[in-house]
Amino acid sequence: MPLTNSQYDSIMRSYEEKQRRARYLLAERTKLIYEKIPAYEQLDRQVSSISIQKGRQLLNGDANALSELKEELKTLSRQRAILLRENGYPDDYLAPVYECGKCSDTGYIDGRKCSCLRAAEVELIYEQSHIKNLLETENFSQLSYSYYEGEHLEKFKKAVQICQNFIKSFNSDYQNLFFYGTVGTGKSFLSCCVAKELIDMGNLVIYFSAAQLFDTLSKSTFEKDSKEAAAGIAEDVYGCDLLIIDDLGTELTNSFVSSQLFSCLNNRFLRKKSTIITTNLSLSELRDRYSDRIFSRITSNYEVCKLTGNDIRMKKKTDRK
Repeated sequence: MPLTNSQYDSIMRSYEEKQRRARYLLAERTKLIYEKIPAYEQLDRQVSSISIQKGRQLLNGDANALSELKEELKTLSRQRAILLRENGYPDDYLAPVYECGKCSDTGYIDGRKCSCLRAAEVELIYEQSHIKNLLETENFSQLSYSYYEGEHLEKFKKAVQICQNFIKSFNSDYQNLFFYGTVGTGKSFLSCCVAKELIDMGNLVIYFSAAQLFDTLSKSTFEKDSKEAAAGIAEDVYGCDLLIIDDLGTELTNSFVSSQLFSCLNNRFLRKKSTIITTNLSLSELRDRYSDRIFSRITSNYEVCKLTGNDIRMKKKTDRK
C-alpha cells in the first residue's frame, strides 16, 4: 500500500468512528423501541435466557440443544419483526446501520480490503498529489488530436502511446519519462493524464513544479526546526510511486539546485521509483544548464519524447474569444 503507517492509521481511525456512530445509533433506537414497545424488550430477554439455557444443555452433552436453539431463535426473530411492523417500524429498524454494509465499516471483507477502504486511500492520495483539481480537466477523457497536424500530430500520437504503455506496465516494470519541446504542446497535459490513471490504480503520485520542488527541498535542508517534518518531505519526494517534476528549467538554477536534482533523480533510480519530467528546454540547453551527470542520468534512464507544434494554450484562449 502506498500510504505511510500514520496515514493508514488515520483512515482506520475514521472507520473506528463510523463503528462508534453505528453502535450509538443502534443503542438509541433500541432504547426508543423498549420504551414504545415493552413486549419487544421481553422478547430480547427471552433470547438471552434461551441462549444461556441451551448453551448449558450443549455443554452437558445434549446433542439436540443447538438445533433447538436455532429454531427457537427463528421464532423469536419472527415475533420481533411482527411487533416492529405492527407499530410502524421496518423489520430491520434495529439492525446495525453502517455506512458500508459490505464490510460493516471495518474496511475489510474476509481479510481483503473493501472497495470503500480503497476509495478512502485513493482520495487521500489525490489530496497528497498536489494536482487534485488539475486532474479534473487534465485527463485522457479530454484528449484531442485536433490541435496537431502533420509531423506534430505523429509525435503527439507516439507520446500518447508511450504514456499508455507506461501505465499498463507501471506496476511490473521500472520506467521513467522525459517530455521536452516547445511551449504549450501537451507535455504537462500528458503527465497529468498518466498521474490520474495511476492514482486511480492506487499508486502514490506526487506532482511538483520545478520551482516548488526545489523550494521544498531547500526548506527540508535548511529549516531544522522540525527534523521529523524535513525527513518526511524528503521521503515523500524520494519514495512516492511516481514523482512528476513539471517545467524543469523555470526555477532559478544554481549549484544547490543542480545537486538537489541529481540527488533526487539518483535516489529514485536506486529505489527503482519512476519519475516524469517535463521541460521547455532543448537537450543541449539541458546539458548546459545542469551537470553532465544529470544529463547522462536522464538520457540513459528515461524514455525521451519530443513534442512540437503550436501553443495549444494560446489556441484555446483564441477560440474562446
